[in-house]
Amino acid sequence: MKRFALLGAIAALALAPSIVNAQDRSNWPSSFTVATASQGGTYFAYGAGWANLVADQLGISGGAEVTGGPMQNMALVHTGDAAFGMTTMGPARESMEGKNAIAPGLQMTNACAMFPMYETPFSITTLKSSGITKVSEIPAGAKIGFGPAGSTSDTYFPLMLETLGVSFDRRNGGWSDLGGQLQDNLLDVIAFAAGVPVPAVSQLEVQTEINVIEFTEEEQKKIIDAFPVSAFEIKESTYTTLTKPARSVSMWNFAIANCDLPESFVYEATKVVMSDNARMVGIHKAATATVPANWDKNTFMPWHPGAARWFNENGASIPASLIHGG
Repeated sequence: MKRFALLGAIAALALAPSIVNAQDRSNWPSSFTVATASQGGTYFAYGAGWANLVADQLGISGGAEVTGGPMQNMALVHTGDAAFGMTTMGPARESMEGKNAIAPGLQMTNACAMFPMYETPFSITTLKSSGITKVSEIPAGAKIGFGPAGSTSDTYFPLMLETLGVSFDRRNGGWSDLGGQLQDNLLDVIAFAAGVPVPAVSQLEVQTEINVIEFTEEEQKKIIDAFPVSAFEIKESTYTTLTKPARSVSMWNFAIANCDLPESFVYEATKVVMSDNARMVGIHKAATATVPANWDKNTFMPWHPGAARWFNENGASIPASLIHGG
């Protein structure tokens, strides 16, 4: 009898984790979406990758959604129309302050920080046949593609180029579409704000000769003084076109979660993404920066309690004042 009692106790202990997990999952959503951006850009490639990874590891249906980028993502996550999303920190702050053009005056404070992704460099691409090799050579009235309307690129790059004295004809569209228009000479320049390598640029340089244009030191300083960006260098190995590092500026990107999502769900989703960086880098090279040490790149957006718990258990020091509800 004692032997059977012992075996029964062992069996009960073995089943205990499953019972706990079942309880933890009782209020989880049955599926989720990650709001990304247009196809051909880094957001879509990166976002689709981590959506599929989380879905596979947690055994829940999930995937990426094509969107207009950070501003729309903040709105979708704030309202709960998307569980997760991706944003650069400039549009995040503007949205929280009620300056999102999608819903002017609405303070989007129900979107919480989830994990750091990577820096978004601002880079300019032209066809080599255009003869444009630097910003000062962009002709007045040049047709420039700035990405989807409302994206980080469309929000900041036109202002940056105006600050540098460039006048242009503004165009919008998905990254793949703009790359095709550049190749067909329907555009003179495409101005990307996206993690590198940008899929559309990588595709372009396979099909034709291009120039990846860097900022001069003076141009870089002028932009840093005027906008919420920092100095960045696009490595020579990023594109076959580059023969040396290209001077640029960048803005940090964060994954975001609807603040009302269950803590245990966001904790587990964060753990899947952050606990194996090599797996994330396999999805996209930009994920080399998706590491716990970069938690401090968010200085203003409240963290989701589930994400904050994972980071604080893994070396971070997120204060209670920066955790949603804390």
